[in-house]
Amino acid sequence: MPPPAKKITPPHKLEFATNSLRNTTLAVEDDRYYYEVVTRFWHPTVTKVNRLDPETRELRTVAEIDRTRGKEVKVRFLDSDSKDSGLGAWTKASEFVKYDQGGVGGTFAGPKGEEYRWKTHNRKLELIKADDEEKNPLVKYHHYKRHLFVWRMSRHAWLEVKPEMSDSMEKIIGKSHS
Repeated sequence: MPPPAKKITPPHKLEFATNSLRNTTLAVEDDRYYYEVVTRFWHPTVTKVNRLDPETRELRTVAEIDRTRGKEVKVRFLDSDSKDSGLGAWTKASEFVKYDQGGVGGTFAGPKGEEYRWKTHNRKLELIKADDEEKNPLVKYHHYKRHLFVWRMSRHAWLEVKPEMSDSMEKIIGKSHS
């Protein structure tokens, strides 16, 4: 009798709590992956992405996006190489993401140097590996739905994230908000 086939790990479903991209939470059902995206009124140009540590139940800033009026958008991420594990240096958004000319989307480098590309397919935002011939989406954005198109939401927006992208979630969330 052959061994049982390897079970495929289902994708993570990160659900948006609100429709605001600057003030929301994204979380899976069991809060194993829980991110808070917040822009404080006393600092309206900086959006912070905080991650909840499921063991200690503490929020930790993993990314910041600076949208100062009249200047280019800047981003910075948690620096795993630093001794105090603080945030790294500011990077211009145009250096972090290479936007496509005349279209929606662009490419950016992952934490291990691999290239990823945001693109639209049938008016849906997807993330694929830049060198993937089959263009299998690693992350898909699913839009929210409303009752009769105007009333309360019947389904929140959510990101479908494949398990192999778990270590890159800060960059995915930071990019989708910049």
